[in-house]
This record gives sequence, structure tokens and C-alpha cells, in this order.
Amino acid sequence: MANETVDPEKTIKQAVNVLEMPIAEEPVKGITRSDFLTKAGILVGASPLVPLSWGIISGAYDYRVRRQKLYLPNLPAAFHGMKIGQISDVHSGSFYNRKAVNGGVDLLLNEKPDAIFFTGDLVNNVASEMRDYQDIFSRVKADLGVFSSLGNHDYGDYYFGKEDSAAKRKNLQDLIETHKVMGWDLLNDENRILKVNNEELAIVGVQNWGTGRFPKHGDLQKALLGTEEQSVKLLLSHDPSHWRAQVLDTDIDVMFAGHTHGMQFGVRLKNVQWSPAKYVYKEWAGLYREKNNKQLYVNVGYGFLGYPGRVGILPEITIFELIKGNDPKARV
Repeated sequence: MANETVDPEKTIKQAVNVLEMPIAEEPVKGITRSDFLTKAGILVGASPLVPLSWGIISGAYDYRVRRQKLYLPNLPAAFHGMKIGQISDVHSGSFYNRKAVNGGVDLLLNEKPDAIFFTGDLVNNVASEMRDYQDIFSRVKADLGVFSSLGNHDYGDYYFGKEDSAAKRKNLQDLIETHKVMGWDLLNDENRILKVNNEELAIVGVQNWGTGRFPKHGDLQKALLGTEEQSVKLLLSHDPSHWRAQVLDTDIDVMFAGHTHGMQFGVRLKNVQWSPAKYVYKEWAGLYREKNNKQLYVNVGYGFLGYPGRVGILPEITIFELIKGNDPKARV
């Protein structure tokens, strides 16, 4: 029994068959109440295996495009209607299906975003994990550029240890070079000024900065240098905990993050979402707003880590539309 594998489709069919049978004290079509309860008990005992197994088979590469309007009162008119794509947490060291990964990139490119943001964790541990996927992600292009940032996994801490070493420094340099080769503009405590029709906005990127046990490499004030005159600032920062810790005290309009994965398990519907991630992160998936119109968006990730699948919290490609003005649905 220990070596048997779980067939999710067979188990689900068995569950449906059992649930469709009448509950009766006397035998009906060969089943009694006690038989029903026995089978139901077996079903309940096996039930955790069904979604977890199905999450590996179906959820790991079931990419979903999520659309989000971002209302910005100070947005320069030239950027009204601009489309930004976001992916995060690729974790290439976990992939095992090149065709599926390539299909996710197709979904992103089919949206024809004007710019694309990648918000950290390209690998699990070492830069070489991108060897088999660099050509796929090199396809990620946009007219106004692809901008990226580093996540906690990109520094090699989980492979080389937290102490500095020559091998660890080389690994980080190799990862930085990978961004460059793919044509991604990696923002390590830097900013870029986008210009459209003589109007401008700032894209800012910091190295990983997280609360608790996560590394604090990022220097937000350094990254903001030279953006003082910009009316809109968009920040790439991997860990959403950075938002409340530092970002809300600045004039940054929107922060784009990842990191949580939504713990790869939960429920995410139009008006309801739940995951164990909510007990760890105050902001863990989707759009968050403070009363002064500061906004944070947390993307639940393109890849996966640890458990090789997803249940309910599916891999995400986010498409934003920038809107000049106030959100009519926002609370005053």
C-alpha cells in the first residue's frame, strides 16, 4: 500500500459515486447506511491527497492573467492607458516542463504590455538554474522596456550560507549577468525615467528588503535619488513587508511585489480570497490601498517552490492599466 500512487481523477469519480448513493438503513442497490459511512470515512481520509495531487498535475502551470486598473490622480496624460505586465517569483530551479513555461510567456506577450516588471526570485539557489530557461525568458520584451529586481532567493544565501564568500559573490554576478543577457534592466537601488510625448514618470527598483529573517539589502533612499521632480513613482520591491516598513513614508505611488506565493494554497475568487499566507503577511495577494492613495500590488508568482504545484492560488500574470484620475470605487 505504501507504494501505491494516488489517481486524482479516479478518486474524484469514486467520491461522486458514493455521494450520489442514497443513505438508507436497509440495503438499496447494494449499499447500506453503514457501508456508506465506511466509504465516506475512507473518502474523507484520502481527501487531502486529492487536491495536493491535482495541484501537481494541473495547478503548477495553470497560468492565469489577472487584470487590474491603477488609478493615479497625478499620472501624466501621456501615460493614461499604459499597460504594464508583471510576473514574479519564477523559481526556475523548480521547473520540470519547458513547454508549459513557454506557454506562460506566450500568455504574457499576447497581452502586448507597454512595459513589463519582474519582481524577484529568478532562481531558487544558484544562477545556473536558469540555464535551461534563459532562452524562454529572453523572449519577454516590451516597447518601453523590461525592468527587474532581486528577491531573497537570488543572493544564494540558501546554498552558500549567509556569510560572504568568493563563490557566493560570483554566483550573484552570474545572476546579474543573466538579467543583462535576457535584456532585462535590473534595478539595484536605481531608477529609470520613462519619457512619452515629453512627459515622464519614474520606475524605481530596490534590492531585496524584508522584515524578520529576510535580508535587507535594499537602499530605498539611494534608489529615489533623482526622482524628486517626478509626479508618479512606481517601485519594484520583492517583499510586500517593505511597504509598511519603509515605502509608505515616501512619495512612491505604487509598489509592485511578490514573495508570498499565496503559499501556493488557498482560495482566490473575485470577491473572496483566503490562504494561510494571511497569518504571515498583512498584504499577501492582490491590490492594497491606504487612504492617501498609496497602493501595493502583490503578485502570487509565476513559479513554485517546495511543494511542486498549486491548489487554488494559481500562477499569475498581472496586466495593469494606468488610469489618470481617482478610483470611483475607492473609499473616501
